[in-house]
This record gives sequence, structure tokens and C-alpha cells, in this order.
Amino acid sequence: MEAIRIALVDDHRLFRSGIASLINNLNGFTILFEAANGKELTQKITPRNKPDIILLDINMPVMDGVHTAQWVHNTYPEIAMIVLSMHEDPHKVLTMLKLGVKGYLLKDAEPNEFEQALFKVSKGEVYYPEFVTRLLLNSFSNTEVEIKLNARELEFLKLASTELTYKEIADQMNISVRTVDGYRDALFEKLHVKSRVGLVLYAVKNKLINL
Repeated sequence: MEAIRIALVDDHRLFRSGIASLINNLNGFTILFEAANGKELTQKITPRNKPDIILLDINMPVMDGVHTAQWVHNTYPEIAMIVLSMHEDPHKVLTMLKLGVKGYLLKDAEPNEFEQALFKVSKGEVYYPEFVTRLLLNSFSNTEVEIKLNARELEFLKLASTELTYKEIADQMNISVRTVDGYRDALFEKLHVKSRVGLVLYAVKNKLINL
């Protein structure tokens, strides 16, 4: 089995060195390359030299984490991103999550948290500490106009909140993958979310599912 390739993007060389050493000691993971900022990342990454996961600092010179995440989201949407930060700035956290970030780690996290985050994200799951989950749930305003979902939309939303792939959801609902894509896009617009994580959080907030 090929090792999961990691790109480490942070302007503090000493911190990068420590994280690189930690990751290289984990089974199944390897550092593909390091970069001091987003611009350096864009220069190093190519379709043939592409990481599976990017560990990304928010506050960096030249090109910060927010602009870097936007670039990755638009250019290589298949690459998973995990934020590394010293801060719990609500605005920046929400901005990064809207850009599809799959994990969030504070820089003073324990080594086992880094390991857990990498394993989860590498399997297509998400890793958010409690304060991020709480912030996301609170971001849904209590004053929102009630949104009406039909039975099939509710069925899709509940299935989308599981670990099933969209293909498996299509099979379970007895519809085509294209129709599933239609439900997904319609709910993104109707619920004002931009990712599957947003769908799950909406379902949790409105007690449509239990985690």
C-alpha cells in the first residue's frame, strides 16, 4: 500500500521540522515536500507531484492560508486540507471550513491528535476539535426562515450524513448518480452550504440525525 503523501505549508522552519519528523515516524505517511507559504506551494505542486493531504498554516507571509486554501479548492479540489493554527479566530475558522478544509488542528495539539487527524482525513472523514464543531453549529442562525424539504430531499440528507458514497446513496435510493448530484446541488443552494460537512451539520442542528 502506497504511503499517504503530505505537503507541509508553514513559514516557521523549526515547527515544520518537528511536524515533518512526527509524520515520518507514522506508518503509512510520508512528507512529499515542504513550503514556507502558499506561493511556494503553488510553485511546487503539479499534477505529477501532488500530495494527498496538505497541512496548512493560516497566518503566513506572501500568500496566507485563506488564499492558499481558495487556490487549492479551485485548482486541486481532490486534495484534502488540514488547518494548523495557533488561533481560534471564529471568522477565519468558518472561512477555511467553507473552502472545504477537512480538519483543524491547534499547533499545541498532542502528537496523537495529529495522528488521529491524518488517519481520519486520509480515509475521507473529517477531524474537528470540539470548539470548531460548536462554532459551526452556532453559525446556523436561529432566526433562519424555516426551510421546507420534501421526502426525497430528507431521505438524501439523512443518507448523505452517513459514510456512504454518492454512488451507494444512488443505489439505496434507486436513482441515478446524476439525480443524486441534483439533490446535492439543490440542497447546497437551499440550505446555503457548500460541502457535505455543511449538510451533516444542518441535519444535526435540526435534529434530523443523531451523531
